[in-house]
Amino acid sequence: MNEIMGWVEAERLSFADLLDDLRDDEWTVDSLCAGWTVQDVAAHLTLSTRLTLGMAIWGAIKARGSFDRMEADLARKRATRFGRAELIEQIRSTAGSERHAPGSSPIDCLLDALVHGQDIARPLGRPRPMPVEPTIAALEHVRTSAFYGARKRLRGVKLVATDVDWSGGEGPDELHAPLADLILLASGRPAGLTNATGPGRARIAL
Repeated sequence: MNEIMGWVEAERLSFADLLDDLRDDEWTVDSLCAGWTVQDVAAHLTLSTRLTLGMAIWGAIKARGSFDRMEADLARKRATRFGRAELIEQIRSTAGSERHAPGSSPIDCLLDALVHGQDIARPLGRPRPMPVEPTIAALEHVRTSAFYGARKRLRGVKLVATDVDWSGGEGPDELHAPLADLILLASGRPAGLTNATGPGRARIAL
């Protein structure tokens, strides 16, 4: 737990540093999350330590039971309510907080920060290296968790990292890609296919 929270804090602070370096026009660029701008993603990350059960229930009711729609609605509402500097400060001020959204865990917070960092960095053409050990831990989690849909998405595919010594999954077909691309694929981002090779590439259901 302590190790994971240390990773979470470091990634959140790094995320805040990235946001601090953005130009005004970069905040309005579309992220890898369909329909979300960079500012929407930043607002979403502030919710990881602030979303209460009551907010989640009310949000789900308004979104007619759609979890994805609820998350989008809450993020956009927050993106219009707070300025960019305020959002950055909110991420920094609670970077080490152990609070997490109802039904989630610290490893979900780590996954959130890692993947959303790529969601905004890639469309902006900004390099964002991912720390190996935390990324592997988050990838193992998302790959085997029923919540994220990766079991179905990656069925029959063995993931093989090309930049570190890691592989995961079972299947007749292998997919080779850098670790950062593998975690994007496991979490449903088509952008992860950019550097992917191997027969497993055609089997990925995104």
